[in-house]
Order: sequence, then structure tokens, then C-alpha cells
Amino acid sequence: MQTLYVELGARRYPIYIGSQLDPEQLLAPYVLGKQVMIVSNDTVAPLYLQHYEQALHNLGKTVAHCILPDGEQYKNIEHLNLIFDALLSSGFNRDCTVLALGGGVIGDMAGFAAASFQRGVYFIQVPTTLLSQVDSSVGGKTGINHPLGKNMIGAFKQPQVVLADMAQLKTLPPRELSAGLAEVIKYALLGDVEFLTWLEQHIDALVAGDETLLAEAVYRSCAHKARIVANDEKEQGERALLNLGHTFGHAIESYLGYGVWLHGEAVATGMVMAADLSCRLGWLSEADVARTKNIIQRAKLPIKCPAIPLDEFLSFMSHDKKVLNGQLRLVLMRQLGQAIITKDFDVELMQQAILANQEKA
Repeated sequence: MQTLYVELGARRYPIYIGSQLDPEQLLAPYVLGKQVMIVSNDTVAPLYLQHYEQALHNLGKTVAHCILPDGEQYKNIEHLNLIFDALLSSGFNRDCTVLALGGGVIGDMAGFAAASFQRGVYFIQVPTTLLSQVDSSVGGKTGINHPLGKNMIGAFKQPQVVLADMAQLKTLPPRELSAGLAEVIKYALLGDVEFLTWLEQHIDALVAGDETLLAEAVYRSCAHKARIVANDEKEQGERALLNLGHTFGHAIESYLGYGVWLHGEAVATGMVMAADLSCRLGWLSEADVARTKNIIQRAKLPIKCPAIPLDEFLSFMSHDKKVLNGQLRLVLMRQLGQAIITKDFDVELMQQAILANQEKA
């Protein structure tokens, strides 16, 4: 087992990365009250819920659960209310813990519920997908979607601890594993070209589910994110770099309908659009763009999205959280491994990059 820490002063917390992690031992110091609400979904719960319930019972905790349907399309206020219903009907109080057992959707919704219930209760992340292990479980961003924009309603809520168990990835469908690799590739493109080279050497084994290499990819990704979050917890500056590909990707998700494309699939194509625009601005070479597309394709991810009317694509982009004073900011690349946040780009070139990376209508 490897351990990383997100350094937030008195709110410092560990990320445990390993295989067959012992929840009873690792959770014991972090479940501070008597009551624990496990939030999971109907895909993950049959696999792992009983294991975590038993561990918490062994610690003398009162345990209840809330099982939501599986899918991005359920990440909304209606299903968030089901968590509040479960907490209230179970008589949970202000020193309870909400434990997220699932992927990014469950982590985001359970975290938002923990941030909101009685104005804030304890929160633990047990991410069961690669995407949630390398990205959404770390850093405290929680929330739900709105028909006009992804993740537009939420709160910052840091967990007490994160348990990333590689053994749980064995039950992950190949499409979900690839979606997680999109976020892994993102860390390499935005800040670590040596990591990009490592991924190019090992991407086929990662796609095949090599547990040792996946643990290394999770560790390196989480180390990048932990450092950035420690420097900029509330995304006032550097943390926005973690959104490489996301402004384009969120527009794709919103237009197609949440859950039609997985988040990682949309981010993958979004990163291609960002690389394309960076090339049009004279920052990346065509070889850099080809290298970006190659690693994404080898991860079994799309490099083009379905045809989307440009005005609708731009409308969804205008709702992005990086819009300040009415001006869109994008995360682009000065070179591979060096991302920047900028509002200084030619809008016409951006439109060309969007259209060039769509399938023909």
C-alpha cells in the first residue's frame, strides 16, 4: 500500500492506494461519530456494500445505506434528495459520516449531501472506478448537474480519507477503465511530459488492467492533483489547469445528454480540441497533436465527437465555470506537459478546432 497526503493544514487527509485494502483498519481513525450512511449505486452495492457494512459494524458503528441508480443522468437534485431522505428517516445527526462507495457520480452526490446536511457532516471517499480514483475523489469538488450545465450546483467538501483499492477495478467494464485513463492522460499533458512517455510505454498493459501499473498511474495522478489542490483549494488559479479538455468535454456531455458519453470519453475528445487549438495558435506542433491523439486512441477513447451544431456547442461552453466577467477562459497547452489558463485566443480558431474534431453530419 502507498499513502499520499493532501496537505490542507488542519484538514490534511490521506489517500491510501493498494490492493485488497482493509477498510476496518484504515477507516477506524476517520469515522468520528457513531452513525455512517453509505451511499452507493445499484451496480456497485451488490459487489462491495456488505464488505464495508461489516467493517463498520465491527467498529461499533450504526450503519444505513442509500442505493441510487447508476448513471450520470441521475446526478441531479431529485436523486440528491434521496440521500437527504435516507439521512433524515434514519435519524442521523450532525456527527454522522457519509461514505461514498462508487464512482464519480456517487462521490460527487454523496459529498454534496455531506456538505449540505445539517450544514456539514463528515465525509469519506471509497472510489471504485479508475476515473474517480485518479480525479473526482480527491480535492473536495462535489455537486450535481443542471440541464444547462454540468456540475453547476455544488460545494467544496474535503473527505476525511480516500481509499483507492485496485482490486475493485477488476469488476470495471473496459469502457469505464478507458474513461478513467482519459483523466490519467490529462495529468501528463498538463504538467508532466515524462509521465506522458511512461504512459506511451505502458498504455496497452493499462488498458488490459495490469494492477501494478494501474496502482502506479493512480499514485502519480493523485500526487499531481494533491499538490495542485494544496496550492489552490478553491480553484482561484492553478487548480483550473485540471480542467484541460473539460470545457469542450462538458459541452459534448451536455449536448448529447448526460450518460450518453462517459465523462472521460468527452474529456478525451475535449483534450484533442484543446491540442488542436493550441497548434492553431502556434504553441504545439502538428507532431504534438498527433502524439496526443495517438495516446488517446491507444487508450480506446474517441478523438472526435458526433456532429454538434456550432451555436449549440458554443452556448454550452458559455455556461462553463471558467467564464469570468462574461469572458471564456480555456486551458490550453504551450507545449506538451505545460498547460496554461488563458482568455487570449482567437475565437474563430477555437471554432475551427471544434468543427475539425467532429464526425461529419
